[in-house]
Amino acid sequence: MTAPTMDEAAKVFVDPLAYTDEAKLHAALTHLRTRTPVAWVDVPNYKPFWAITKHADIMAIERNNTLFTNSPRPVLMTAEADEQQAAIGISTLIHMDDPQHRVVRAIGGDWFRPKAMRALKVRVDELAKRFVDNMMESGNECDFVQEVAVNYPLYVIMSLLGLPESDFPRLLKYTQELFGNDDAELQRGTSKEEQMTALLDMFQYFNALTASRRADPTEDLASAIANATIDGEPLSDIDTVSYYVIIATAGHDTTSAVISGGLQAMIEHPDQLARLRDNPTLMPLATEEMIRWVTPVKEFMRTAREDTTVRGVPIKAGESVLLSYASSNRDEDVFDDPFRFDVGRDPNRHNAFGYGVHFCLGAALARMEVNSFFSELVPRLESIELAGDPRHIATIFVGGLKHLPIRYSLE
Repeated sequence: MTAPTMDEAAKVFVDPLAYTDEAKLHAALTHLRTRTPVAWVDVPNYKPFWAITKHADIMAIERNNTLFTNSPRPVLMTAEADEQQAAIGISTLIHMDDPQHRVVRAIGGDWFRPKAMRALKVRVDELAKRFVDNMMESGNECDFVQEVAVNYPLYVIMSLLGLPESDFPRLLKYTQELFGNDDAELQRGTSKEEQMTALLDMFQYFNALTASRRADPTEDLASAIANATIDGEPLSDIDTVSYYVIIATAGHDTTSAVISGGLQAMIEHPDQLARLRDNPTLMPLATEEMIRWVTPVKEFMRTAREDTTVRGVPIKAGESVLLSYASSNRDEDVFDDPFRFDVGRDPNRHNAFGYGVHFCLGAALARMEVNSFFSELVPRLESIELAGDPRHIATIFVGGLKHLPIRYSLE
């Protein structure tokens, strides 16, 4: 049988540097949505897959979680990295399918429900004020990503887990190394073996945490995870550590990307910043627009359990599909003028948090953090501008800005 023809633009999905150049990235994604919305990708070092770029198709695939499964390939990695993770036995929520996924997700579910979010809001607002105060006290220039955006959500999620502030810098380093393993500035070493040590170091940290919380339970999410049982049995060591890892990393890096990318968007669209300052009731809508605009999770993968079709293209059982959220959230069929940053966009049917049974567990927390931070910052801003060139992380999975030099004055 003749192999599918590959559109050259589809190489964007395996090029970490493409995500550092948003104009280039979106030109390629726009081309694919128009010409090849279900695009075959077969390149060296990766197992082949189909890239899905239209919003409706991605929603349909996520809705049908019995036909399209997360296992065995939930995230785009090199073939070598796929094999390494399988050998270690990593099993986070994004690797699981029902019924296991539903049962394991419930372990942390109560910590992200509305009642828990209301209780946490005091801490989130306190931290938002703390970091805006820090901006004011440190002068009128900073690298907003490194000095503010990566730290604020880290403090929130680590507070939820109940970890000491003295451990925050170490966990920040591990997280940046994990998600920045394609970025020369952030990666730990250049070989896959060296880069895997960041994950192993994080595993070692959380193994020690598990032992501590089992010996001396506390009233925090870390203790709930450490002491969770399924059918009367505690989670295995690898499943326990995997749970910590997904909470600590996904609960931090994605939100920091939205906050920094959202601020850049408002600097570059001063009319929208002024509009938000003049009408603070737009903050919930502005929060959703920042999330859509940045889309920190660039993709997830699914694997077809049986033969099927997507937009008329045959997908064989065992073949994988990449769900391009970066493309979906600029889909012209769903968003009016999708390349316009609009703090009042309504409706805003972005799928940056995914959809269906794998909808992001921490979505409510992420929204709260973004809302709280900008509710504190925007009224106090007298002026703000770029003080240098913004720089993005090289990635094919999760990412956003790694540097955002700004000059500002605050009240």
